[in-house]
Amino acid sequence: MRRKLLLLLAALMVFALCLSGCKSKETEPASEPAPAENQETEEPEQPEGISDQEAADNAAALIDAIYVQQRTDETDAQCAAAKEAWDALTDVQKELVEGENADPDYFGRDTGDASKDDPLNQDEIGENELLVVSFGTSFNDSRAADVKGIEDALKAAYPDWSVRRAFTAQIIINHIQARDGEKIDNMDQALERAVANGVKNLVVQPTHLMHGAEYDELTEAIEAYQDKFESVKIAEPLLGEVGSDATVINEDKKAVAEAVTAEAVKDAGYDSLDAAREDGVAFVFLGHGTSHTAKVSYSQMQTQMEDLGYDNVFIGTVEGEPEETACETVIDAAAEGGYKKVVLRPLMVVAGDHANNDMAGDEEDSWKSMFMASGKFDSVDTQIVGLGQIPAIQDLYVAHTAAVME
Repeated sequence: MRRKLLLLLAALMVFALCLSGCKSKETEPASEPAPAENQETEEPEQPEGISDQEAADNAAALIDAIYVQQRTDETDAQCAAAKEAWDALTDVQKELVEGENADPDYFGRDTGDASKDDPLNQDEIGENELLVVSFGTSFNDSRAADVKGIEDALKAAYPDWSVRRAFTAQIIINHIQARDGEKIDNMDQALERAVANGVKNLVVQPTHLMHGAEYDELTEAIEAYQDKFESVKIAEPLLGEVGSDATVINEDKKAVAEAVTAEAVKDAGYDSLDAAREDGVAFVFLGHGTSHTAKVSYSQMQTQMEDLGYDNVFIGTVEGEPEETACETVIDAAAEGGYKKVVLRPLMVVAGDHANNDMAGDEEDSWKSMFMASGKFDSVDTQIVGLGQIPAIQDLYVAHTAAVME
């Protein structure tokens, strides 16, 4: 009997404790759930009835619409529409974006911080303007280091002149505007800005490598505005005048050859080019290439390297024009020289898409991949650095500007 009583009392105590605990839980205010450490952002809501592929195709079509070289009255709205369509896609849909020129990297690739750049499209220019004209690049870090590097050097050299920017590639201008909201003038916009601001003396400094197609288009654009200014002068591109054949070299080509080689040797960790040669290292400087008659400039640069005694330095081009600059030809030349290590570096003002993809990319048709696939080299390294950030190259542009100002 006593045992039954004890069991009953114990059961009553457990019941009372449970009742008390439950009541306290009901009366306490509910606490906020702790946020997850790596909480994913919400996916955008998609319209009903639209498949993933249809949404991706719509964004691709809008990207293709701004992948054009002509600016129109609709360009600003088209850039905004393309970015809005991209932002509305889910991560899965973004991977499906594929068009004539569109792909997930158009908006998705991280190329650096656009805020470090300055589009130099301010008004209140004054009577004297120095317009720096570049082909352009959508790689933000390269634009800030290479293009802006040249512009900053010119600003420092000519404080009494308003330095402004123009790009000749509308495709690139649209890309930057759509992705980053940064608006860069094309040639017509920059020249109209100068006219509207009452500029009297206009000096144009191209950052182009040579007197090629882009330089020709630049001069044609400026000719249409000749009567809008009291004086208009166009400075030389980086490599100066184009000679008649591959043997013709000049002081500009010599300065560029010495500057880019010195930087490549230093970045590769050698005290001198001779030390690199003794270690079996060949340097390959990769330009764009062109079918324009100015393509002889690349051959002249090879002549210049040889004239300087730079036997382990080779000039190549992405386009393989001229023929001796094609990848297979350069591979053979480096291998025949007995070099077992290769360093690839751009012979381009900016280290943009060509440098990152065509030269240093992981795809099988990149120069790095083709050099490795040849089986002729023990190592292939890349230096993704544009000419524009080399102080000696900046000084050369400053000198070209001084020549036409005088």
